Amino acid sequence: MKAGNLFDNIPADLAEELFEKLAGNEAVTIERIVSQGHSTAKDQWYDQERNEWVILLQGRAKLGFEEGGEIVELVTGDHLTIPAHTRHKVLWTSDEIDTIWLAVHY
Repeated sequence: MKAGNLFDNIPADLAEELFEKLAGNEAVTIERIVSQGHSTAKDQWYDQERNEWVILLQGRAKLGFEEGGEIVELVTGDHLTIPAHTRHKVLWTSDEIDTIWLAVHY
């Protein structure tokens, strides 16, 4: 058995977002993501094979969705399900506080 804390071991200065797999199998992956003012490149979209449920444990973020141009702002405690093949990107994350996500891919 391995215990951990989602708020521990966060580098002070991240050049890129930190993705850390916490648990999973062939069907489900659970990961911690840490953002420090990061965003997705302008011409890049995520187009994932599986559904993703994400909750913001700390911080603030804005996600953009290609279809319809929808923008969703998330604050601590907000969660969202992104269906498979829904093209999306991170438009903005707070640079004042670490933005800590918990993502479940299924």
